[in-house]
Amino acid sequence: MAKNTSSSAFRKIDVDQYNEDNYKEDDCGESQSPPVGPDEKEIINFINQGKNIEALKTVLRNAPISSRNQMVKDAALNVVMQVLLSMKSSQIEEAVNALDRDHLDILMKYIYRGFETPSEGSSGQLLAWHEKVHAVAGVGCIVRVLTDKKRV
Repeated sequence: MAKNTSSSAFRKIDVDQYNEDNYKEDDCGESQSPPVGPDEKEIINFINQGKNIEALKTVLRNAPISSRNQMVKDAALNVVMQVLLSMKSSQIEEAVNALDRDHLDILMKYIYRGFETPSEGSSGQLLAWHEKVHAVAGVGCIVRVLTDKKRV
């Protein structure tokens, strides 16, 4: 038998803090200035200059993930869709290979968001993007996107 059975130090732990019903959202992103998303004029300039990969990197770097303003997220989605649909099929693989893991996850979030609101000809292009991102990032990317609480 243990010597310290009379010790009550273990009773000082508040087990209710680990209850999942007490979950609180992190508000740290909203206390600072809210992200405004990608600059549409800058992205359009990149597209017009033929720098589609640079436009994609910029738009993913400035994605308003922690924002709660739906209008900002919708505006960012429109800019991302412009970039994705402006790329030729032969450029997709090169663009995907130029991104790191975090940007691939954000890109996959936008691909799924694009599937939610299809437009003329966008579904086929988004499927091509999905195929290339899946080939590079694997199934883990899809799982991270589907289980992440932060939406784009």
